[in-house]
Amino acid sequence: MSTSKETAEFIEDQLGDLPIRTGRMFGEYALYLGDKVVGFICDDTLFIKPSDVDPAMLAGTFPGQAYPGSKDYHTVPGELLEDREWLQAAISATADALPMPAPKKPKQPKAKANP
Repeated sequence: MSTSKETAEFIEDQLGDLPIRTGRMFGEYALYLGDKVVGFICDDTLFIKPSDVDPAMLAGTFPGQAYPGSKDYHTVPGELLEDREWLQAAISATADALPMPAPKKPKQPKAKANP
């Protein structure tokens, strides 16, 4: 089952005060704050990446896999998705606690085939 566009749009709207974006991945969504992946939206559920965020900040979430075989993420129940202030604080704190992603290597030009 994949995430509906409406669910992703609702979460984006709830986080509207933050510079977030979503990216489609295999029928689901990655949630970015700046250059950092802070979570995933899978099966119409928000999963926040584990980090060194104060556990009290994420009280009310529960461990769950974003996709089969994934590590446990913080699964956000519906009532917390409705709490715009909490959601923005939790996503901001997670982004602050995560390291910057490794720089991407520049793409190498493709070699031309010899005729």
